[in-house]
Amino acid sequence: MTREATGQNEPPTGIDEVALLILEWLGEQGIGAMLRVDALRLAEGRPHWTFAASGGPLQAGMRADAPTAAACLSQAITTLRDLGVNVPF
Repeated sequence: MTREATGQNEPPTGIDEVALLILEWLGEQGIGAMLRVDALRLAEGRPHWTFAASGGPLQAGMRADAPTAAACLSQAITTLRDLGVNVPF
């Protein structure tokens, strides 16, 4: 069902709405990427969300770790932009 069909025609605003769009866009640029949670690090009280990306225009792989999915994705987008990948979200 489309966003319009469900009455959700507002632009994405939350991590749950934009994360998959960002991952899909990165894939279209030839960049393999993932966002994951590590249960062991969570149990140890360490930052347990990880974003990793490589390939395409990235000369080397990159990684971001944070205690929340939103913080992790925000840090990753900043790093990607610093590396010359103009993420449009």
